[in-house]
Amino acid sequence: MAILTLETLKQQVAAGTIDTVLVCLVDMQGRLMGKRFHAANFVESAWQETHCCDYLLATDLEMATPDGYASTSWEKGYGDYVMKPDLATLRPVPWLEGTAMVLCDIIDHHTHEAVPHSPRAVLKRQIERLAELGFMVKTATELEFFLFEKSFDEIRKSGFRDLAPISGYNEDYHILQTTKEEGVMRPIRNHLYAAGIPIENSKGEAETGQEELNIRYADAMACADHHAIAKHAVKEIAWQQGRAASFLPKWHHDKVGSSSHIHQSLWHEDGTSAFHDPAGEHGMSGTMRRYCAGLIRYAPDVTVFLAPYINSYKRFAVGTFAPTKTIWSIDNRTAGFRLCGADTKGVRMECRIGGSDLNPYLAIAAQIACGIEGLKQELTLGDPLRGDVYKSGNEAADIPRSLRTATEALRGSAMLREAMGDDVIEHYVRAAEWEQEEFDRIVTDYEVARGFERA
Repeated sequence: MAILTLETLKQQVAAGTIDTVLVCLVDMQGRLMGKRFHAANFVESAWQETHCCDYLLATDLEMATPDGYASTSWEKGYGDYVMKPDLATLRPVPWLEGTAMVLCDIIDHHTHEAVPHSPRAVLKRQIERLAELGFMVKTATELEFFLFEKSFDEIRKSGFRDLAPISGYNEDYHILQTTKEEGVMRPIRNHLYAAGIPIENSKGEAETGQEELNIRYADAMACADHHAIAKHAVKEIAWQQGRAASFLPKWHHDKVGSSSHIHQSLWHEDGTSAFHDPAGEHGMSGTMRRYCAGLIRYAPDVTVFLAPYINSYKRFAVGTFAPTKTIWSIDNRTAGFRLCGADTKGVRMECRIGGSDLNPYLAIAAQIACGIEGLKQELTLGDPLRGDVYKSGNEAADIPRSLRTATEALRGSAMLREAMGDDVIEHYVRAAEWEQEEFDRIVTDYEVARGFERA
């Protein structure tokens, strides 16, 4: 797995192999933002720091500048943040000629402290809280997305109408159909692996044109970094091949949605699993049961971090493999939480609530915060639900079914305010409020077609 050192990069720059370095931060939406440095300037000085406008952590998907953020505003003049390269993330970008990349931590220009609402800082705080209890967490995220026949530009110019997936039928595990898509998927796998992302496999998913990319588990920060870089790469490589890749969770009401399941397990410092107990029921330790009880108890509080947009909630539908209940079950894909690897050393819990649009740093941080609360309160994990969870009725709590409901759960979460800080929670509450406000002011095509004549 090829990860660059600064010295190796200097040698490659001197040899003319690398001429561009992407210096990136991760924004609230989980996207890579930043600058393209001439490599000579980066190895001379910019490897230490550069600057960016602080609005990059207070915008929406359209890069609008909503009001209501305490951290920055027109009144405050939109000043600078320091982008501090994390050289442990320095890597080649094989799908772009002569290019390397590094991810940055965001530092306040005046206090020189980490900006607390920056996604990497949010995750670091929860990793540190968990370490205080003597644990580290390993996670893996699955990336599901759709490939479309046309390019991003062609689709945008058509007004995002008449979208045609790259295949004509459900391609779940389908080797013949995915062979037809290897022009996109093979370079995705190979380029990412060459960039130091431990790709395991790709497969067709349970819909027309739907793909899944699986990356080997890692410590939580590395996992989130891998996810963010891979998502970015999928879009760029699809674009290079004249196709479009979309991580919109629900692009059509007749199609199943795209998820991003989060697998998680706790480990001791000596490298042994804190989740596995051969004598425990299903191989689960008491630590695992308490941690997972926290995941379930506080799932509504953190749903905004798993489903951050209006469209995210269209995915939660019966019979689509997307969950509707915050219950756990054993190897059961109808539950919000699925126990995987029961009775083995690989026992872990999979959160199935998250959609393909989640920010991995925020989502994983939220999961850790819930688990920590389960450990601290010594919560009791109830019995697993068996059978079709969609038919469970009142036996299990509902996942919040709208962004508005999830936003209020986030706003009122004393647990998250203690875990992440009031300022961080207020920041992301405002982000969710803005998404709702923007949607509420728009007249949709559906409303016009339904009521233009008949209302």
